[in-house]
Parts: sequence; C-alpha cells; structure tokens
Amino acid sequence: MALRCPRLGGEITFRYCRREQGDLPCRMIHRCWEGLIPVEEHLREFLTAEEWERCFNTSPKDKMTTILEIADAVRKRGNT
Repeated sequence: MALRCPRLGGEITFRYCRREQGDLPCRMIHRCWEGLIPVEEHLREFLTAEEWERCFNTSPKDKMTTILEIADAVRKRGNT
C-alpha cells in the first residue's frame, strides 16, 4: 500500500515513513496513515520512550539550520 506524501509530493510506502528520519519515523506518520492502519499501536511496539519523545515531542529544526548542517556534513566528507 502506498499514499501520496505531503512533504515529498510522490507516493511512498509505510515502510519508508517508518524510517524516514533514519532510526525514527516521519513526524507526520500519524497524520498520513492513522485512518488506514493503527499507527500509534504499531510504533509503540518498536520505539522506546526516548525515541518516541525525540520524534514526536520535540520541535523540528528550522530549514536554515538543517541546510547549514547538511552543508557542514558535506564539507567535512570532502576533507576526508
């Protein structure tokens, strides 16, 4: 099953949303999938309390911070 991602603009699977942030699910996973599957029940089986807090109860970084972090990571990789 796939649905249209409001962030990416294309079709994605639940599996992608489950690991969108590397080890964490997408912050919007509840909004997108809740009507189709029991998202919270599923995620609580796999996420620790700390992971849940990190994913759903912290403020996302602003876009400029994210861009600067990505640029810094790319620059560091270029120096190795």
